[in-house]
Amino acid sequence: MTPAANPAAKSMDALFWIGLAVLILGLASLVVPIPRTHEAGIQAGGVSIGIETQDEEKVSPILSGVMILGGAGMMFAQKVKVLL
Repeated sequence: MTPAANPAAKSMDALFWIGLAVLILGLASLVVPIPRTHEAGIQAGGVSIGIETQDEEKVSPILSGVMILGGAGMMFAQKVKVLL
């Protein structure tokens, strides 16, 4: 059976692409901050006063590292399975 016709090869190919996506997201999470908006205010009678603040937070480097290693691991596992 040729690798292209083998359903297991197709699922392993999908594993490579999912691993690549996770790897790219892990690398991006090290650099790109996530915007957050906070709203606070009070209401007294018919008057309301509010304030809105915006923060930019980055994902924990540990989580980014786990994503990078997980993505690379999936890609490596796919290559090893193809060779076997």
